[in-house]
Amino acid sequence: MGVGGKFWDLLKPYARHEGFDFLRNKRVAVDLSFWIVQHETAIKARARSPHLRLTFFRTINLFSKFGAFPVFVVDGSPSHLKSQARIARFFRSSGIDSSSLPVAEDGIPAERNSTFTKYVQECVDLLELLGIPVLKAKGEAEALCGQLNLEGDVDACITSDSDALLFGAKCVIKSFQSNSKEPFECYYMSDIEAGLGLKRKHLIAISLLVGNDHDLNGVQGIGLDTALRFVQTFSEDEILNRLRDIGNGEASLFQGGIQYVDDNVPSSDESSLKTKLSHCSFCGHPGSKKAHFKSSCEYCITNMGEGCMKKPEGFKCRCSSCDMDYKEKEQKKQENWRLKVLNKIALELNFPNEEIIEMYLCNNHGYFSANDGPCISWESPKTEMLVDFLAFHQHWEPSYIRQRMLPILSTLFLRGMAKNPVNNLLYGQYEFDSIDRSKIRNGHKFYVVKWKRAAPSINSVAFTTPQEELVMLQDAVIEVDEPISGLDESDVPKIHNSDGCYFLLTDENMELVQAAFPEEVDRFLQEKELKELKRRKASVMPETPPKPTGVQLNITEFYRSTKAKKPETESGEDLTHISVGRNAEAGKEKRKPSGSNLPKSVRRRLLFD
Repeated sequence: MGVGGKFWDLLKPYARHEGFDFLRNKRVAVDLSFWIVQHETAIKARARSPHLRLTFFRTINLFSKFGAFPVFVVDGSPSHLKSQARIARFFRSSGIDSSSLPVAEDGIPAERNSTFTKYVQECVDLLELLGIPVLKAKGEAEALCGQLNLEGDVDACITSDSDALLFGAKCVIKSFQSNSKEPFECYYMSDIEAGLGLKRKHLIAISLLVGNDHDLNGVQGIGLDTALRFVQTFSEDEILNRLRDIGNGEASLFQGGIQYVDDNVPSSDESSLKTKLSHCSFCGHPGSKKAHFKSSCEYCITNMGEGCMKKPEGFKCRCSSCDMDYKEKEQKKQENWRLKVLNKIALELNFPNEEIIEMYLCNNHGYFSANDGPCISWESPKTEMLVDFLAFHQHWEPSYIRQRMLPILSTLFLRGMAKNPVNNLLYGQYEFDSIDRSKIRNGHKFYVVKWKRAAPSINSVAFTTPQEELVMLQDAVIEVDEPISGLDESDVPKIHNSDGCYFLLTDENMELVQAAFPEEVDRFLQEKELKELKRRKASVMPETPPKPTGVQLNITEFYRSTKAKKPETESGEDLTHISVGRNAEAGKEKRKPSGSNLPKSVRRRLLFD
């Protein structure tokens, strides 16, 4: 997708691998179609509605784990050029000749298939219930992503379509995996300009030469390497105008040659005055062989009276005359190569396509005015409606959905507490208890926060005891039988039992917890420091040696035997019966049910229902 000819491979040496906190507190435009077409792993795992599952878990990870503010962008109606290219790509992959295909008429786009459109709409409904903003583009989603990044509405784009760079994107995140330890693969326009000398119009020119999503063919006989070498000879301001001149048959304007900064090519007058010097066939330097036998030339360093040295295999003379000749040959070689490229471009009909150029340079890809800008806002999730939505589409139990949603709810809660500490309950049920410990994940530190379920109201109408609630949960538990490997599953909050009291443990960003509960963080750090001091004192204090008794022990008392003595019984009963009886009693004690060791699904229902 995007520019043809393995364009990403050309840019890969200039990619940056950003760390874990790269997206924190940043706005990110996400091409939703890019995510939907990435659910092959979920299809192989036979998961139900894989596009919804992937979007649900990735959005939670993007918002809670990485701390980003995502803005999703969906495709609008494709242009007739994109529709024609899509049909041609389908026939090309099927091995059918597409030369006789009818040309799509202006203003009559070919919509996507109904199944894909249904997937997109279901994902949009899911994102709106999560409170994530969704924008619709007039045409391609990557075009609106690039415009948002160019105008500063977002800080980066998440898409695998290289066209985003041509639409003005400054930072494109090509590789994004929520649960992978690999860093983000980011492409900055500034790095591409520094490494290859290419700017936005240079990239547009390359796409016109090698092909793109709107013109798959490009110019016949020109590959990516040739196109790169050709556009690098022009500045950004003149490259598109030069392509227009060549397409109009004005290739004679370029027959003067391309001058390079480091080249000192002689003028025509100097070339006419230059005479070809004769060279010695023995040493290869200027002069005659007869003269060099008598005494060595100025280029050969030998002992007195020995003559010149024999030239090695592949020798090239670097005298002024030969150096000038080499430069002329190289100039002719460059001129011949450039004329071949010009002829190939001139033979292409209707080149360059002005409609494609205008589409790439246009900055009006969304349904909003340039003065007002896009309406982007993040809201609180509609939890109960989201539970009903996923229970219908995914057949998940409500407690499973609420548990998987807790990371995004806790992130919103901590952000709200940092700005305006009004609501002290997470999801209206849990209150901040303490910081359990700190941990390191993917090389980044987190606080493990303990959440305690708030006490029920005294004036509530219905109240059930923990025993009654436990019986109800055991009867209503439904396990999720879908595989979860490879589906970007989000982090599951841990359930912790301490003396019969259940807590939730979630991994939270340290800066976010510090801003929301600074006193709790200070208390945790002080306790941690005290524990560390105690540990150091215990390790430094020497062990007290045993006090001497003053009496010398004999060898049998000093080296006591390690053999255990058999117990003696007064009644003389058999010891085997006693051991069997004890083992039986121990087995009965082990088989006693433990009220604290509840099944995982029961504990989840106990906390989230």
